[in-house]
Amino acid sequence: MKLYVFEHCPFCIKAMMLVGLKQLPVEIVFLQNHDVDARIAMVGRNTVPILAKDNGTFMAESMDIVSYLDNYDNTPSLSPSVYLANIQSWEQTAYSNILPLLFPRTLMIDLPEFASEPARQWFRENKTAMLGRSFEAAYADSESYLTTLNNQLTLLDWLVLPSERDNTLSCDDVHLYPTLRNLTLIKGIIFPAKVRQYIDEVTELTGITLFDEVAV
Repeated sequence: MKLYVFEHCPFCIKAMMLVGLKQLPVEIVFLQNHDVDARIAMVGRNTVPILAKDNGTFMAESMDIVSYLDNYDNTPSLSPSVYLANIQSWEQTAYSNILPLLFPRTLMIDLPEFASEPARQWFRENKTAMLGRSFEAAYADSESYLTTLNNQLTLLDWLVLPSERDNTLSCDDVHLYPTLRNLTLIKGIIFPAKVRQYIDEVTELTGITLFDEVAV
């Protein structure tokens, strides 16, 4: 099997978590960000992640891929969501601060999906339109966004650590961890102790790479 992804994409990280958690025979392939035609050729639309299955067919939708990979060995390990409403509520509020912090920084580090200038330009143009302002303007306002986001991180007091549930993961982790993992790209972010422990424990179980060492 092959899993086509972007390293910065939280939906891709959802699928990659299962590959690492279950040590599945899946090759991770990084697409170029601007190569829309490659995505359309596989699944008929511009989306990632995309799973190329053993039978030659392709699958899209991150949670469908998560379910497929979790059941691939006939021994599913993810428990059902308990805090999905909490996660959705928190992300709905926090993303207005997360995106202007993340988008400019995403192009400040070396990521495989931005190996060409057209890929970088495609990302910049599309995400600038989403933000409604330039990357430079968003980056200049980092302190304001960061102050609010650091306060919002303290609201994750309902988190349950994997170590508090026999080092297992749930669908809640698949939904929340990718967002928190991407926040390690932001220098100056203040994770409450339990949130940081949560990130580290899920990272240990899944083998996902964090951005602490290249944070901007």
